[in-house]
Amino acid sequence: MKSKLSILALLTGANCLFAQDASNMVILDENGIHNLGIQIAEAEEMEFETTVFAIGRIEDIPSNRSVLSSRIPGRVIELTAFVGDTVSAGQTLARIESRQLGDPPPSIELKAPQQGKVIDSHVRLGQPVEPDAELLDIADRSRMWAVAKIPEQEAALVRIGSQAHIRIPALGGQLIDATLQRFGVDADRQAGTVEGIFVLDNPDLKLSPGMRAEFSIVLSSRENVLSVPKESIQGTPAERVVFVKDFDLPNAFIRTPVRLGEQNDQFVEIVGGLFPSDEVVTRGSYSLGFAGGGSGVSLKDALDAAHGHEHNEDGSEMTNEQESEGDHGHDHGEEGGSHAGSSNPLWMIYSGITTVICVVLAQLLWRKRSNSNS
Repeated sequence: MKSKLSILALLTGANCLFAQDASNMVILDENGIHNLGIQIAEAEEMEFETTVFAIGRIEDIPSNRSVLSSRIPGRVIELTAFVGDTVSAGQTLARIESRQLGDPPPSIELKAPQQGKVIDSHVRLGQPVEPDAELLDIADRSRMWAVAKIPEQEAALVRIGSQAHIRIPALGGQLIDATLQRFGVDADRQAGTVEGIFVLDNPDLKLSPGMRAEFSIVLSSRENVLSVPKESIQGTPAERVVFVKDFDLPNAFIRTPVRLGEQNDQFVEIVGGLFPSDEVVTRGSYSLGFAGGGSGVSLKDALDAAHGHEHNEDGSEMTNEQESEGDHGHDHGEEGGSHAGSSNPLWMIYSGITTVICVVLAQLLWRKRSNSNS
């Protein structure tokens, strides 16, 4: 597709640029690009997912928690595990001295019922204990629950086995894919949500209970949907726009109206206004809308530098008469001048024809692409 667009660019050249309204173009210098942190992404056809958004938390899996307790009454004479320690199944964690008579009194070892991390301690050395007392809490956190609070009105669309992209802000926002395993037993009446439970592997033990989780639960997907990243969309709800990188001028961006379709947590469907491989501004796109007047680079200067010859202030090509006047320093004043501006009928005709050519070529390209896809 890039090659097709390159052909279109060569055919139309800078003339299509003149057909554009210069007020919709923002041209920056290198400092402006750096200060705004401009980043670019291509509009591309992809598998587009329709999703439900939910928030939730990371929790321990209940079956992966256990407690250490004594079978006999006595007192603690040895304690080898403390909060935060990782223990193995069968590892000796404490020794209890019995209350039976003896010299010394008989004692028993308390061993870890499972592997995991000691997450709570209710005992100290020398403390008397009873069989009904919980001494240590142990949790195996090699796998965790991610519990989503799904809005009730959307829960009916979610099924066991639905995929989700889960973002944990505390881990830097990396997406983790998981499958819905089960629903919670009760709904939250106050919040109007239903719990959806996902299981996450946690081999490096970076996940901890209570961490915030953000869920994009996939309901369906469509192939070959033209999409752009969400952060590239700007404008008002009634008039959405993106900033498209100009193919001819360096550091130039065209404010382009677009029609939107569906959106998910990462991308927005583009129904009209863009072609595949158009390069749109993502990071810095919001600030770019306020940068037009302060860049210090005019359309004329940018075109002069790009093409190696002079242009009019509005960006149009100079006529032979204008170039001749410039060479001889003639000044014909208001009546004798032949500036290719909006008051020159010949330039108006030329600009109109150029616009029509641009539109026709774009339509032919689009139809050819649609026929090849079908």
